[in-house]
Amino acid sequence: MSEFSNSAESRENLIPDIALNNGVRVPQLGFGVFQVPPEETQRVVEDALEAGYRHIDTAAAYRNEAGVGAAIAASGVPREELFVTTKLRNGEQGQALSAFHNSLRALGLDYVDLYLIHWPVPSQGLFVKAWQAMEKLYANNQARAIGISNFLSPHVDTLLEHAEVVPALNQIELHPTYQQRDLAAKCSSLGIAVEAYSPLGQGTDLDAATVRERATSHGATPAQIILAWHLAQGTVVIPKSANSARMRENLAATSIQLTQAEMESITALESGARIGSDPAVAAFTQM
Repeated sequence: MSEFSNSAESRENLIPDIALNNGVRVPQLGFGVFQVPPEETQRVVEDALEAGYRHIDTAAAYRNEAGVGAAIAASGVPREELFVTTKLRNGEQGQALSAFHNSLRALGLDYVDLYLIHWPVPSQGLFVKAWQAMEKLYANNQARAIGISNFLSPHVDTLLEHAEVVPALNQIELHPTYQQRDLAAKCSSLGIAVEAYSPLGQGTDLDAATVRERATSHGATPAQIILAWHLAQGTVVIPKSANSARMRENLAATSIQLTQAEMESITALESGARIGSDPAVAAFTQM
């Protein structure tokens, strides 16, 4: 890949970041690779890096860590400028250390910036054991921060009863029609950052009349409006697109300032419309 253009560098510099509870800073607008086919991942991530993204979110269960690593190697972006997240596969919670090192090998990296337990899978009863192993990775600086994903309030409570390290972040389904406000507020009160996956409701929230009206008034896309709504609340957000033009459009959300009334009109879209699995009962272990 050729050197990045000045416009890409400018976009990168406009991405806000937030401090996690251990002082590590994470770019607030990142790029997710959920459901990106392994054979397409390198190209897609190279496009994202060229567009200006510096935060890449993957997982062992996505089976595309190698493509992410290949894109990072090909990009020429210094490692210290990147924030790389991956996640522990559900079926490997009892072998978290070996699973982590498998992910490092696939990524071709010496460390990750954030390592997450992907799902609590409470029926296994293993997420506390997994967390204790991850605390060792954190102590050894192999993961700059450790956190959780899809953890509901009872799971957070159970983990904190046994944890020495408070999770840096909880990655949850969060979008205008499914906001998990109580959970997000609890995490914030505990110093746990909130990261939204499916931030656009997998596209369904883009058709809301309120969102389209705000997009028209700002001369923006509906996706930009929803991403701006997330960013204004201090949420870390990881949209996904295989289209390089849309990647750049999403990055431009950082320049949109919504009024308080506009924020409230989008917040009012809450309908309890969960898209993904319910973490309270999800028991899949092949992920």
